[in-house]
Amino acid sequence: MTRRRLLRTALAVGAAAPLGLTGPARASSGAPAPARLTLPAPTGPYPVGTVALHLVDTARPDPVAGPGRHRELMAGVWYPARDVERYPLAPWMSAGALRELLASAGFPADAVQVPLTAGHQGAPARWCGRELPVVVFSHGAHSHRADHTVIVQELASHGYAVVTVDHTYDAFTEFPDGRVLAPLRDPQHALGPADFAADIRFVLDRVDDLAAGRDPDAGRRPLPAGLAGAIDPRRTGMFGWSKGGTATARVMLDDPRVRAGLSLDGPMLPAVTGDLDRPFMMMTAEFTRAREPGVAEFWTHLRGWRLDVRAEGAVHASYGDNQVLIPQLAEAVGMSDEELRDRIGTLAPDRAVRIQQAYPLAFFDLHLRHRRGHLLDGPSRAFPEVTFLP
Repeated sequence: MTRRRLLRTALAVGAAAPLGLTGPARASSGAPAPARLTLPAPTGPYPVGTVALHLVDTARPDPVAGPGRHRELMAGVWYPARDVERYPLAPWMSAGALRELLASAGFPADAVQVPLTAGHQGAPARWCGRELPVVVFSHGAHSHRADHTVIVQELASHGYAVVTVDHTYDAFTEFPDGRVLAPLRDPQHALGPADFAADIRFVLDRVDDLAAGRDPDAGRRPLPAGLAGAIDPRRTGMFGWSKGGTATARVMLDDPRVRAGLSLDGPMLPAVTGDLDRPFMMMTAEFTRAREPGVAEFWTHLRGWRLDVRAEGAVHASYGDNQVLIPQLAEAVGMSDEELRDRIGTLAPDRAVRIQQAYPLAFFDLHLRHRRGHLLDGPSRAFPEVTFLP
């Protein structure tokens, strides 16, 4: 089977390999102390703040957790901040969740240290002239809410509130009481795009709470100063990678609160039908319309503004943090050049970062802020790798 066919099959049953890995990895012998991975800094004019939220959906029982328990989610809010000097930088994910992620991929649990983000934990929110537009993010199968931090903190640095969520039982996540959960491998409890979409609709309700000045955290942990009431839910967008991209389409079909959607190589499996008249953009890599019938079918139902672009050399994991983190991890564990290319393709990591920073921002600026630039008008000399698909 081809790599794409294997990936398509895995996604159809709700499974994907963390960190883009599809086979056992190894650590180099006699390795020095674990290196700390790094993420590129965002380019916007504002410092970034972030806060974690523990959310409980009392309308959805959790049969996995047991009788009387309800679905719990960990979420993060990223936003433009002020007076950040006194607030520490947030880790990319918790140390416990990262150990589970590395171990599941076949790496030593202490292979690397947790990267630091540009987000300052608990920093006060900055007033940017009016309430902040909102973008919600949904991750891929067997992943986590941090896996597209490059895009998330880029949007926040340009004046967006971005809400990320771990889809419990299909994510590596840690709760405030210290529980660390990894994706379940039992098909009986596999989550599909419809389950992801249900999580997001619940999160949108909590965005409404924030906009109204209410604290949605289950433990009532205090919000950063100025964040409550600083969000404009009338300007809400959503993006997702892989299964999260499919979930983005499903949410938009079911919930008019999402005004614009972006799919990062979403396979649109199971088939997403129903006409959609709001703006939708696809950044495809392996799941192109030419190669995936579900994506081609979904495209025919887009009745409003639509765009499909592809970066030359990109693979499924290329529009996310993996593209910059896996090369660093490869060096730490002695991965060969051939193995690395299989994981991240031939799109240079620095170029992938620039594409991730530029195209989602241009899309949401156009459709949530009505700021029209020229990047989405057609091919750009600044990004010769990006093809506009007819």
